[in-house]
Amino acid sequence: MTRASLSSLFAELLALPKETEWVEFKEDYKPGDWATYIGEYLSALSNSAALHRKEMAYLVWGVENGTHNVKGTSFRPRHTKVSGEELENRLLRFLKPAIDFQIHEFAYEGKPVVLFAIPPARSTPVGFAGTEYIRVGSYKKKLKDYPEKERALWATFSNVTFEKGVAAGGVTSDEVLALIDYPAYFELMGTPLPDNRAGILDRLAREKIVVRRGGDRFNITNVGGILFAKDLEQFDRLARKALRVIIYRGDNRVETIREQTGTKGYAVGFQGAIKYINDQLPQNEQIGQALRKEVRVYPEIAIRELTANALIHQDFNVGGVSPTVEIFADRMEITNPGRPLIDTLRFIDEPPQSRNETLAKLMRRMSICEERGSGIDKVVSLVEAYQLPAPDFRATSGSTVTVVFGHRKFSRMGKEDRIRACYQHACLWFVSGKRMTNASLRRRLGIEDPNYPMASRIIRDTIDAGLLKPHTEGSASKKNASYVPFWA
Repeated sequence: MTRASLSSLFAELLALPKETEWVEFKEDYKPGDWATYIGEYLSALSNSAALHRKEMAYLVWGVENGTHNVKGTSFRPRHTKVSGEELENRLLRFLKPAIDFQIHEFAYEGKPVVLFAIPPARSTPVGFAGTEYIRVGSYKKKLKDYPEKERALWATFSNVTFEKGVAAGGVTSDEVLALIDYPAYFELMGTPLPDNRAGILDRLAREKIVVRRGGDRFNITNVGGILFAKDLEQFDRLARKALRVIIYRGDNRVETIREQTGTKGYAVGFQGAIKYINDQLPQNEQIGQALRKEVRVYPEIAIRELTANALIHQDFNVGGVSPTVEIFADRMEITNPGRPLIDTLRFIDEPPQSRNETLAKLMRRMSICEERGSGIDKVVSLVEAYQLPAPDFRATSGSTVTVVFGHRKFSRMGKEDRIRACYQHACLWFVSGKRMTNASLRRRLGIEDPNYPMASRIIRDTIDAGLLKPHTEGSASKKNASYVPFWA
């Protein structure tokens, strides 16, 4: 936040008639076990902000509680240590789930003050050192002692989405236009740029990129910031969600060649990010009748679709991690925070489900991702056309990973690689209105016709793995047999 925005916010808090369940004033810092003291307040204020559907909670030092007179404070949280550990780090260690609170130290009317900006709990109550707290009036209490508030708090989580959250609150129209790349928004939407400020702000408000607060004050929403920020570093919480691209030497993470972190919002920086990724990928030289040309080892459209999916389907409530593209000598790994909402085995046929529907809708309108969820179908189809091993879609304990492999001869493919290729080939053919056969699998894997028993063995292995089944209609002869995915 800018100094002007901080001062404006501070003035709004001072204007409150008294403390609320999401705002706490402290006059000064006193030595003691303040990590626990502050941590309990962070838990209580975060949970209360969620319960009352507030954009943010605040813990303020340097203000007299009863009068709201600014007294100033000697508290310097960024220079405070507890048992040799920095205060901020200690708080983060004991808050579960972690919340991305922000500490602001600045002068107001010439007096030093401290402001903790605390996001509301998102999907589960926030606890400190194993205990969850809540505000009851201006008092901090254990949440378990107020079951009616606990039930109400859990009920709010189903209605809270990342996109509606506030990336920057109480900013002026000048600040909105400085922070949001609005010309890029209109260009991506294929809409003429209005010739006046009011028209621009009206359109941004209709798209929920900003929300009017009255007068010349606006909130920039998380969806507005994450998609259209000129510089994500200007948004405290969104900077940690920037796309990272890491290039390694060899096929492991031992040696990093370079790492690049995006600075622009996803939408305005997408084309540049895809170009950068493709520029890092190996190429093969093909010689035609008249000229040579460089051909990417990986299909560019597939990389585009998978990167867009990682941005759109991530869980923004998972702290400390961001979407990542890792490039190795033999493969690419594209990872996004959050487990997938559908089984990875059904990526090809199931309609997509996203935690971030507003974000997904905007990106579809800008033609950054597929409209009908056919992106994975396209990826698998392109991988087959390039004669690459089948991509591996994985769900880990806290993330979704897609691995795209470089070219590998059939003889170097393991059993799991062959089964995965067979299953995905069957899925792709089924959603295209066809059924896989021994012949189609041979073409997919580059197996010579006389070696059809190899394809038969792969089919048997895939059936044994529970991923494939024979199609019951038609001829019973093995020569004309066809197969469908297990879910068909």
